[in-house]
Amino acid sequence: MAVRTVWVLLGSCVALAAHAQEQGLPLWEVGMFAGGFSSPAYPASSERSTRALVLPTLIYRGEVFRSDRGGVGARVLHTEDTELDIGFAASLPASSQDIPARQGMPDLGTLIEFGPRLKGTLARPTPDSQLRYELPLRMVLEINSGVHNQGFAMEPELSYDVRSGSWRLSTSASLVLGDSRLNQYFYGVPADLATAQRPAYTAQAGLISTRLTLNASRNLGPDVRVFAYVRMERYAGSANAASPLYQQSTGTSAGLGLLWTLGRSAAKVAH
Repeated sequence: MAVRTVWVLLGSCVALAAHAQEQGLPLWEVGMFAGGFSSPAYPASSERSTRALVLPTLIYRGEVFRSDRGGVGARVLHTEDTELDIGFAASLPASSQDIPARQGMPDLGTLIEFGPRLKGTLARPTPDSQLRYELPLRMVLEINSGVHNQGFAMEPELSYDVRSGSWRLSTSASLVLGDSRLNQYFYGVPADLATAQRPAYTAQAGLISTRLTLNASRNLGPDVRVFAYVRMERYAGSANAASPLYQQSTGTSAGLGLLWTLGRSAAKVAH
């Protein structure tokens, strides 16, 4: 979806765990995550949100339930090159008080996403690289003075991963699309909240953004991993470029983090 900040951070950081795939991975790992990021307050916003996070982490690689580099999910189907799961993700809230274009409008709450996700490997050009795809469809729920259904999102993604020594690098390209309800959440202006500078607007279903993401992670020892990511977004061509809340045609996000593993299981599982 458009603002999966939490899982961009954690997913990028634990991605390096796959370096041990040949020997098998621990069934579970517990630790602490510390990191920071900066991103647009919402897609096409000219205002930014900058945060620091310190969180406990749990990586679990069960046969069905998994919490790992791909996020949190329940695996329904798994073969060597294809996987179908029910995935979950989350993003952090943004206060309208800090966004001039949204002054007087409701805050953007914490978003919880869940739904089916088909992913797999298209090619392995070398033993240490792979070309992958993801096709997620997710319902978006907002937690903000209750739980509210905010529609559906899709984000088809193509990624290329390569491992070189203790480094893992990846780049991905994706499209973010929302239905009319989700786009109304970001870009709609109800008549009763319209102003002279912010006319009423009803959003349409369609493209939110196109994305290019670069990730780098490195193992600093058996228990410490560091990562960085940069994400470039292009909003030109958005279905709702006419909205008064659409403020710019490009945006960038960046993050830096550290994952410290405090304990892991002796039991090993295949990745």
